Amino acid sequence: MLLGRAVLEDRVMAARLVVAAGRVEEIVEDAAGARGPYIAPGFVDVHVHGWGGHDAMGDEAALDGMARALLRHGVTSFVPAAVTSPLDRLAIFADRVRRWMPAAPEDGAEPLGFNIEGPCISPEKKGAQNEAFIQLPSAVPRSALEPMLDGLRLMTVAPERDGALDLVRWLAAAGVNVSLGHSNATAAEGAEGYAAGGRTTTHLFNAMSGVDNHRPGLAVAALTNDDAYVELVADGLHVERSVWPIILRAKPASRLILVSDAVGLAGMGDGRMKIGELEVEVRDGACRLVSDGRLAGSVIALDIAVRNLADAGVPLPLAVRAASRNPLELLGVTDRGSIAPGQRADLVEMDDGLQVLRVMKAGRWYPAAGSAGAAA
Repeated sequence: MLLGRAVLEDRVMAARLVVAAGRVEEIVEDAAGARGPYIAPGFVDVHVHGWGGHDAMGDEAALDGMARALLRHGVTSFVPAAVTSPLDRLAIFADRVRRWMPAAPEDGAEPLGFNIEGPCISPEKKGAQNEAFIQLPSAVPRSALEPMLDGLRLMTVAPERDGALDLVRWLAAAGVNVSLGHSNATAAEGAEGYAAGGRTTTHLFNAMSGVDNHRPGLAVAALTNDDAYVELVADGLHVERSVWPIILRAKPASRLILVSDAVGLAGMGDGRMKIGELEVEVRDGACRLVSDGRLAGSVIALDIAVRNLADAGVPLPLAVRAASRNPLELLGVTDRGSIAPGQRADLVEMDDGLQVLRVMKAGRWYPAAGSAGAAA
């Protein structure tokens, strides 16, 4: 039995929870829970390139380490993401993740498939992606992508590129959630991308055409489409905090997804590494390309993103939903993501400052980062 302040979809309720056989069996209002920790659904990161010194495009041991590091920050499910790379390398990545998933560690976040960020993106908005590997959608044979489809949950496409809309339609028909991003599209071209089957938006405002009164871009198309999901990297660097209210007022509560876009150096302090053959440096909490200083992913996990939104005045149920139920709804996963009878018992306990105290995955508790016996 658990006593605490349950973070539900529309409120925080002092409650008593009963967990049995890895699932929530009962939740009832109980005033005694007001003295307990916050209890939230486990967080789900659908766009994360690495964590704790481990790279998603590394070997199985790296994926193990990444999964374990994420769980200690409240992330109970995740989708490891590849950067723009040659197609044969992406096929190897896809095959490696598929082979690894059945053997993923019990004491780590559960993989739900994989994410490929590119390569059919815009060189003009490449961000920290390697331009040498960017391809026109019209030049990419479907036979090169077919080996990646099994387990491919998200793929980033710039909708204005030659052949992009046909690619979006093909991917959507194959069950892939197409994410529009790394794009210099006009708002009209962005709208065409969503109409063709695009469902979500890769790190809103970053590496995309924005809000301009004379040339509105993809960000406008995303913000004005109530059906489109948008990713937000809520570290205060990728999108200034003063812009967050615009997103929150424009998007329905069910369409905001918190992502980390974290790199392998996340949680490791300052240092250097390579991402897709580009060297990056982490210094003072920011990850940037060594070559020109542009942002190259984050060093946060979703616990920090939730805390940052709450500190900015966002109601806790909304912040938690953006890190749990919403990404799962995008993926079509229905057995977890909320605190309700029958749901899988993936839970996060947090103190008054929203620091993670411990994490439950499928009914079993694991220590948080920084606690005895936990990795950073």
